[in-house]
Amino acid sequence: MSAVMMTRKVRKWEKLPGKNTFCCDGRVMMARQKGVFYLTLFLIVGTCSLFFAFECPYLAIHLSPAIPVFAILLFFFVMAMLLRTSFSDPGVLLRALPEEATFIEMEIEATNGNVPAGQRPPPRIRNVQINGQIVKLKYCYTCKIFRPPRASHCSICDNCVDRFDHHCPWVGNCVGKRNYRYFYLFTLSLSLLTIYIFTFNIVHVVMRSVNSGFVKTLQDTPGTVLEVLVCFFTLWSVVGLTGFHTYLISLNQTTNEDIKGSWSGKNRVQNPYSHKNIINNCCEVLCGPAYPSVLDRRGLMRDDLPVPTSAAEAATNSNPVPQTTKTTAPLIPNEHTPDDAKPSIADSAIAQAEKRSPSPREEKLPSLPKSPPTPTKVPPLASPETDAQASIIAKDKAL
Repeated sequence: MSAVMMTRKVRKWEKLPGKNTFCCDGRVMMARQKGVFYLTLFLIVGTCSLFFAFECPYLAIHLSPAIPVFAILLFFFVMAMLLRTSFSDPGVLLRALPEEATFIEMEIEATNGNVPAGQRPPPRIRNVQINGQIVKLKYCYTCKIFRPPRASHCSICDNCVDRFDHHCPWVGNCVGKRNYRYFYLFTLSLSLLTIYIFTFNIVHVVMRSVNSGFVKTLQDTPGTVLEVLVCFFTLWSVVGLTGFHTYLISLNQTTNEDIKGSWSGKNRVQNPYSHKNIINNCCEVLCGPAYPSVLDRRGLMRDDLPVPTSAAEAATNSNPVPQTTKTTAPLIPNEHTPDDAKPSIADSAIAQAEKRSPSPREEKLPSLPKSPPTPTKVPPLASPETDAQASIIAKDKAL
C-alpha cells in the first residue's frame, strides 16, 4: 500500500530528544523517573499537615498565634521553590542539526588528519581561555556539539545541561544553570521548616507534660511522635546538604566540578570563575540574571507524517471543495472578459462535437443529399483558440 506525506503543525517539545517528560502543553519539564519526587511531596505535605492539625491549635492558644502563621508562610515558600526547581528547564542545550553535525565532523577530521588503522584517535577537545586560565571544551558524541564551559551530559535525562551541578532524584530534575538558585533556596527553606517543626514539637510535648506527664502526653499525641521521628532523621541530611551547597556557592563551584576535582587537582589549577570574594560569588549565583531557555518548547514546527493512500483519500473526500460558477459576461460595459472566464479550447471542442453528432431519431430518417459545405469564415485576427477550433471542425468534416 502506497503512502503519502501529510504536513501538520506540532509543538517543539513533542519532538525534543532526550528522556524528559512534558506536561501542560510543554510548560512543565521533568525527568522520567519521578517516584522519589512524589515521596518528597508526601513527606513535606504529610509532616506539615500533622503539625497544623495537632500542634498549631494548642500552640496558638497557649503560646502565640504567630506560630502557625509563620509555619504556613514557610510551607508555601518551600513548596514554591520545590515546584519551581522540578518543573523548569535546568538549562538543556540544543543538539546539533544533521548539517551542523556533518560540518563539525569534517572540521575535526581536517584538524586531526588521517589516523592510522589500529591507533586510537586523539580526544576531541578545544581550548578556550577564561580569565587567563585555559579551559577545555569536550565533544559530546550524543548531542554532536562541543559543550560550553561547565556543561556536562546527564546520563539520566540524556541531555547536555549548561553549568551542570547534579541530577537530583528528590526534585525529579537536573540542577543546572537555570534552576540552581531555586534548588538552593528550596534546601535552605526546607532546613528552616524542619528545624521549626522539630523545635515546636518538643515545646508542645514539654508544655503538655507539665500537667499530664510525659508518657500520657505521648499516648495522647501520636502525630507528634511521628513528626519528631521524621524531622529527626530528615534534619541531618537536609541541613548537611544545605551547608555543602553554601560552601560551593561561596567558591562559585558546582557539585560536578567538586567531585571531579577540576580546580583542586595535581596541577593546582585555579578556578577561573571565582571572584576571590565570598560575597561576590554568592551574589553572582543567587542574584545573577535569569537566563532564558534555548529550547522554545511551545514553539510551532512542521512535521511530515506518512499516511496510507486510502486514509488520505478519505480525508480529502470528507472535506469536498465547493464548486463556484463563473460568469462570462463582463460586469462593467466596455470591459474585457478575464482569461479565467473565457471558455477553454476543450469545452468549445466538446460543444462542436455535440452539435455535429446526430441524434438517434435523425439516424432513422432517410439520408438526404448533402449540400455543398459552406466555406468557414476566418476571423481577421488569428489566435491560438480560433486556430484550435478551426482544426477540430476540419477534422470532424473530414470524418
